[in-house]
Amino acid sequence: MKQFLLVFLGGGLGSGLRFLLSKTFNNTFHNFFLGTFIANIIGCLLIGFIIGLSFKNNLLSSNQTLILTTGFCGGFTTFSTFALEQHSFLKTGDFVNLAGYTLASLIIGVLAVAAGFWFSK
Repeated sequence: MKQFLLVFLGGGLGSGLRFLLSKTFNNTFHNFFLGTFIANIIGCLLIGFIIGLSFKNNLLSSNQTLILTTGFCGGFTTFSTFALEQHSFLKTGDFVNLAGYTLASLIIGVLAVAAGFWFSK
């Protein structure tokens, strides 16, 4: 239950910050969601940094890592988790699964959004 609450708290903070970034920057450029892009890139940078610190120096406890990665970064952007998973494929040299997972996630994800719109009519 403690871990759930940590993820819940971190996710709420991350989601709130993503909302503020989107409200502030998404209307900056026509047809480019700058706030979402900023959240995705910062989230990727943060999750890499946090996991790197966690593995390299044992500076963070498992609960601290959980609230920051699954919680905050997961709420801030799920793209950071996706990018971390892609990095694991790259590290192991699993280029077939890297390509398949990337293409499937993008294509099926976009199709699922379209289907969601279609179902809502």
